[in-house]
Order: sequence, then C-alpha cells, then structure tokens
Amino acid sequence: MGGLQAHRSTGPKRKRGTRTGQLLSGRSRTIGHVPPVPTISPAVARRFLALRHHLAPPRSLPAGPSGVMAAFERLGSIQFDPLEVAGRNHDLVLLARVAGYERTWTDALLYGQDRQLFEAYNKGLSLLPVADLPWYRLTWDRNRIELDAGTFVEHAPLVEELMGRIRESGPLSSTDVAPRAAIEWYWRPTNQVRAILEALAEAGILGIRRREGNRRVYDLVERLYPAEVLAVRPPEREQRAHRLLSRYRAHGLLGRFGTGEVWYGTAPGKATAAIPISRGELHAELEASGRLVPVSVEGVRSERYVLCEELPLLDQAAAEVSRGEPPGGNAPGVAFIAPLDPLVWDRKLLASLYGFDYIWEVYVPAAKRRWGYYVLPLLYGDRLVGRVEPRIERRTRTLRILDVWWEDGFDPMAEPAFVDALAEAIEAHRRFGGCERVVLPRTARHRALVRALRDRLAAPVGRGTA
Repeated sequence: MGGLQAHRSTGPKRKRGTRTGQLLSGRSRTIGHVPPVPTISPAVARRFLALRHHLAPPRSLPAGPSGVMAAFERLGSIQFDPLEVAGRNHDLVLLARVAGYERTWTDALLYGQDRQLFEAYNKGLSLLPVADLPWYRLTWDRNRIELDAGTFVEHAPLVEELMGRIRESGPLSSTDVAPRAAIEWYWRPTNQVRAILEALAEAGILGIRRREGNRRVYDLVERLYPAEVLAVRPPEREQRAHRLLSRYRAHGLLGRFGTGEVWYGTAPGKATAAIPISRGELHAELEASGRLVPVSVEGVRSERYVLCEELPLLDQAAAEVSRGEPPGGNAPGVAFIAPLDPLVWDRKLLASLYGFDYIWEVYVPAAKRRWGYYVLPLLYGDRLVGRVEPRIERRTRTLRILDVWWEDGFDPMAEPAFVDALAEAIEAHRRFGGCERVVLPRTARHRALVRALRDRLAAPVGRGTA
C-alpha cells in the first residue's frame, strides 16, 4: 500500500511489451520502433477489473476494519460524498467489497484513537490512508501560502480567537462559537466562523477530529496524526506523480486521457509558470520506470495502463476467460456499484467495454431523468447487467428498492444463479442500513422476480406502489 516508502519504491523495471504468461499469447501490435503493446480482449479486460476491484465475488474482503484497510490497500483512495440516500458513497464502495460491512468500522479508522484514514482532496474530497499523508501535503501547502497572504490577514483577529480556543479547550465546531457576519465564501455567503475554520483546515493547520452528521469538529493536525508522518515533506514533483499514479491505482485500467475531473489535482495538461510540470511528463516517467504498463483493449480507443504489480491479475483474467471459468473461480455475485466508485469513473470506457451508458442523475432535473435520482449500476460477475435504485428509510427501518432496469438482452429469470445472487446483495444492503423490512417494486414487469426474491430474503418483504 502507500505507506511512507510507497512512492519512493519504483518496483521491478519492465520494458514495454515484455510480458510472460497468458497475455503474450494474444495479438500484439508494433508502432515504428516502439516495442509491442499486448492486446487483450474486452472479456479479459472486464474480468481483470472484476478481480482487481475485489468484486469476484463481491463482499469477499474480511469483515471488520482489516477488510476496510484491505480495500484501501488496493484502491488507494475512495471519494467521500455526504449525500445519504442508499448510504454515503464511500460506504457503498466498501459495502460492495467487505463482508458484513458496517459504517462504524470506517468512522473508527477516520476519527478514532488509532487513526488510519484521513480526509483530503484527491479527485474531489476523498478518504486516504494516513501513511500516505505526506504525498498529499501539496494542497495544504499551496493553500497556506495563498491564505497567509489574504484571508488570514483580513480576518486575523478571528483566526487568533479560534486557534486560541482550540489550543486551550480542544476540538471546536462552527456551532460552538457565536456566529459572525457572513462573508463571501466559495459560491455563497457563509458565517465567518465556519469559513475560517474551513480555511484553517484547507491550509493543513486544522484537521477533522470527527463528524457529527455533516458538522465538522476541528482540532490541531499535530493532535490527530503522528509527528513522524507530518515531518515527511516529499518534493512537489514526487507528490504530483504519486497523485497521478493514485488515479491508475483506483481504477485499474485508465488511459492517458478522459474527463478533466479524473485528473484534477495531479498536474496540468501543459506546464505553466505556477506548475512547471505537465501530466504527460509525469505519465512518461511512471511508464519509463515500469510502474505503469500499457495494454491495448480490442474495440477501445487508445492504450490503457495497468499497475506493474497487477500484471499477474491480468494473466489470471486471461487464463480464466480462456478456460471458461467464472470470475475468481467463484459463482458470480451481484454488487450495487456506488455512483463515484472508481470502477465507473471512465464513462466512455463503460460504454465501449461494457456497452453500459451511465449518468448519475442526482443533479439532473427530475423531469429530465432517464432512470432516477440515486441509481446504481448493477454488476453480475464481470458484467454490468442493469441498474437499481435502493433507498434506506431510517424512520421505518425499511430498505426500499424503488425500481430495477435491465440491460438489453439480459433476462434475470433466465440466469440460474442470478436471483440468489441478487437476494444476497439486497440482504447485505438491508443489514448495512439496519433495516428490518424490504419493499420491492410493484410492477408487472418485475412480478416473477419479486415472487422469486420473496422466498429468498430473510426479512419481511412488502411491495411498493405501482
């Protein structure tokens, strides 16, 4: 995993195209004098992603905090989103991978005595291992320079008041201090206390001691994280390279291009006076060092890149597909995929590799939604076969499945093992949400499926409105 030595270790040196095992049995192409890039089939690519995302089968990591950390060991970072309909985004990512997942496990790793995770920006607000903190200091340090020259000067008395209270009395939230006049803060006027506390956290002076709902309680970073971790200051170039590599770690099969949000916070497309290094330079260095290995996927435009340490998984995927074996040698399972899960970051790849068109419609006006408000891709084995809209209703302790939509050509009743796998996924979600009851869609097209699920679910089953 990351760790304090992670970025400094370059791993075994590999030349492009030098592979052993199953992968080299396929076609390769050569461009000029560049060594050949192995070509894999879409089936092998889909199988590889299922294996490396710990989704073959789903919920295969051990229960407890160790399973949570194993997920971070593989993915590196997981995006945080406070919107809670079926569960927070990071909880859904972990629920798909960790057996019997409970949100308290991650909360303890974030806010407990033995902190192993922290919040920072890495393609949006994310959860990351504390051991990787030195490679994410860049945002803190740049914010500190800017804020020291502006906001902290303009609001110096309030900065001193808040820092004094925290030093003397301990953790503090914005509601613990009488509100002051609102100031412009990002996109809307905000209470000065809240804004300055956020600014102090953005500068790496304060950190989040805990969250109470979505209310943040702040404390000094030196009280939250080990001194030996805070003391490490890698050069900016190393930090940016680490961030770029983290995107490939999280997804597993990214290309060099894609939507800007995937690369946000790494390096600009072209070097600038402020940031004299480009993302292309960093990528070339990672590839030259052997940390990223190019592959070509039939039917997918442009090369993709695999972490060098995951090449054995790629060979395993090729071998399984060649022998007609199920993913990981296990019966295919069903997972509800979080809207910001790294597996679905690259929407163009979803379309070309899975034939799956996914738009998270939570910000789409209701009248323009094609599917629904909080709809999740539905993975079966290594295929995206549909989408599901679950909702946890805490007041009534009910898990409500508002609707399910199947991809063209997929018939859930024609797949012998699918209903059992879907029931297992629904049960996992019900237990995660602390629900005592499941409500399934009351529509004619789901009648046979609902009847079959009713016999397999442990909790009482109701039917929603038509």
